[in-house]
Amino acid sequence: MKGHIFSNFVPSPAGGNSKFDQLYQIFQQLLLLTSGEVSEAMAWLSELDRQHHLTDDRYGIGDFFEDLKSKGYIREQQGSDGGMLVMTPKAEKGIRKSALEEIFGKLKRSKNGGRHQTPFTGVGDELSSEIRSFQFGDTLDQIAMTESIKNAQVNHGIGDFMLLENDLEVIEKDQKSTTSTVVMIDISHSMILYGEDRITPAKKVALALAELIRTKYPKDSLDIIVFGNDAWQIQLKDLPYLSVGPYHTNTVAGLELAMDLLRRKKTRNKQIFMITDGKPTCLKEGIKYYKNSFGLDRKIINKTLTLAAQARKLDIPVTTFMIASDPYLKQFVQDFTKVNNGRAYYSNLDGLGGFVLEDFQRNRRKNIK
Repeated sequence: MKGHIFSNFVPSPAGGNSKFDQLYQIFQQLLLLTSGEVSEAMAWLSELDRQHHLTDDRYGIGDFFEDLKSKGYIREQQGSDGGMLVMTPKAEKGIRKSALEEIFGKLKRSKNGGRHQTPFTGVGDELSSEIRSFQFGDTLDQIAMTESIKNAQVNHGIGDFMLLENDLEVIEKDQKSTTSTVVMIDISHSMILYGEDRITPAKKVALALAELIRTKYPKDSLDIIVFGNDAWQIQLKDLPYLSVGPYHTNTVAGLELAMDLLRRKKTRNKQIFMITDGKPTCLKEGIKYYKNSFGLDRKIINKTLTLAAQARKLDIPVTTFMIASDPYLKQFVQDFTKVNNGRAYYSNLDGLGGFVLEDFQRNRRKNIK
């Protein structure tokens, strides 16, 4: 299955000033596709080099591999089966930063075509009197023009005027409340069916959201859970290694765990993001599983809608990102969204990041007084 996915993978034009930087951007994508398998990612990088001529006689894949080790991105780990190549924490952090830049860093809000959402909106932030230096994520309407121009004149002189990012100052928006977010990621087998890799974009969005929270909203919390036949919490460091399994889709278990995590939070704003591509097909009853993959099962659907209503009573909106286009599945999501009073997007994989960022910011503001 992975081979079929990789057959459609074409390395995008890479930035960076060195051949290492250019190859490393591609290598990071391959690490996510291979669920953190360094050796497999290197094998695919070699194949891509053969097909697309990524290297030359001056710098080859072997040189890149040695640089990965010397720069501290990979290391050999000894185990019972001998040594194996693994990512270091430095590489894991680099993947988060790369995902943040790729998913959120270059978003253009005007390019949100093709989405269909429920008509529930949030309120804007109010400007305060506090002025600070420009940071990632600030918008143009926040820029304090008088102070920024003054900085430019002091830093660069009046004769040859220039305004650089370091000159910019912004008016802080009043965002006093913190937010607790849970991201639910579907890891059922259908997330890689038919040769379409849906799990990698989901991982990228979760990584980008985590890095955004760590850098811009450090007082916020983010929990990540995965759901298949069951649901369980994973750590941020585990996310690059996440892969799908031979599972059905137990949406109920995912929602129950997400709501349980949020009940423990003392923050006022709470939200759930659910990334899935299929219908609920599984329930756990005692030690047994009730499964039905043939259409929408009334028993499973009713239990799922009951949880949607419970989340609404707890003032926990569920934003559903449905990576599917079947009419009957859209109807289920519409029913779920109506009961929860949340939001729903039926997005392709390319638009997923923009929708997540939009709703994260909207839900984060909704209870600010």
